[in-house]
Amino acid sequence: MISVNDFKTGVTIELEGQAFQVVEFMHVKPGKGSAFVRAKLKNVKTGGTVEKTFRGGEKVPRAHLDKREMQYLYNDGEGYVCMDTENYEQISISKESIGEGAKWLMENMIIGVLFFQGNIIGVDLPNFVEMLVVDTEPGVKGDTATGAVKNATLESGAVVQVPLFVNAGDRLRIDIRTGEYMERV
Repeated sequence: MISVNDFKTGVTIELEGQAFQVVEFMHVKPGKGSAFVRAKLKNVKTGGTVEKTFRGGEKVPRAHLDKREMQYLYNDGEGYVCMDTENYEQISISKESIGEGAKWLMENMIIGVLFFQGNIIGVDLPNFVEMLVVDTEPGVKGDTATGAVKNATLESGAVVQVPLFVNAGDRLRIDIRTGEYMERV
């Protein structure tokens, strides 16, 4: 149990059988009445946010999330098969659990899989990935000063905006949080 007075951004609590992460919180002491805590909570599984008000000093159960490092192996058509790096157990993760991050998955990539009460609720991908450009329009010599961009298809199938000087066969570093090109590697 954790007191709402001890809330910090990122703390995970359990409400109505689901895990929520504290996004924002504010301690309020009105002129009349008792103090309370107003918190903005993000559902760890669905990503939805709710605002909730707690009485000062109220206790809520802390949600214990288990994060295991796993290696992504392949997509079997129904899900994404990953192997636990400690016990070599293989599990299939649904596309809904991975969400938009599925387009950045590469074979043998190490990812963090989040479990709550034995169920998969999400996946933590690395912030940056290095991928090969498989298709893009050819670069034109001298066309680098304008800051213009073009589409490039990466080996995972993701499409990103890149500068005109990037060619097919180049290896790029991509920030997957924003989907932006960072640099050539």
